[in-house]
Amino acid sequence: MPKGKGPQGKRITLKVAKNSVRVAFNGRRRLDLSKMGIATFPKCILELADVEELDLSRNFLRKIPNIIEKFQNLMWLDLHSNQLDELPPEIGTLQNLTYLNLSNNKLTTKGLPEELTRLRSLRILNLGLNCLETLPTTLGTLRELVELGLFDNSLTIIPKSVKRLPKMERMNVKRNPLPEFAVEPERIDTIKRIESLYLVEKKDLCSSCLQTCQGERDELHRLEDMTPGSSEKPNFPSLVTPNSTAIDNQEEWRMK
Repeated sequence: MPKGKGPQGKRITLKVAKNSVRVAFNGRRRLDLSKMGIATFPKCILELADVEELDLSRNFLRKIPNIIEKFQNLMWLDLHSNQLDELPPEIGTLQNLTYLNLSNNKLTTKGLPEELTRLRSLRILNLGLNCLETLPTTLGTLRELVELGLFDNSLTIIPKSVKRLPKMERMNVKRNPLPEFAVEPERIDTIKRIESLYLVEKKDLCSSCLQTCQGERDELHRLEDMTPGSSEKPNFPSLVTPNSTAIDNQEEWRMK
């Protein structure tokens, strides 16, 4: 058995990396090393640092080294489904980045560097399926964000600065313990309801049954006194459609 924890990973050579470069539909060159069994960031790909897209998803990466700053042409970076618990501050130097997928990792709030907010061109950010308990308010500076994935975390609040991002179109917050999405408990009807009514003459009842019926009659009269009369009809001047309600933030968004 090899020493050390976790998978040792596959070694990627420069030849393998060069053969993994593809031209995407948008004309960009993409280095696709997804599902390669990589556990350590391959330093040999620094020779291909001029690519516009880099896919390292579905591997066993535990760390992204600071040499990621060498990929200054990157516009698209996919790191989803690895074992990352933090990002290097140098990721903030990728000023051309418009797409960043970090979902399905082990990222914590402390693992998100403040330099992440320097990605001012970022339009799509996926942080779903991680271990986030809070969200940095500084993410509100990413004013170009159109899509934000926050699903399957432990978030109890979304900062106002993030909610108010001017270009935000889709925000997926499913399966977080957010109070605004909590299910209200079913209301309990405290009013006693009379389900059966039997009509008999007093002379046909024994004393105990008569006493019970009189008690039920008194209870019925008490309920009648609590019910508003027909002349006291409730007025709802602002109700557009009868028996309708409006729920804010009813629409749920799904990441593309």
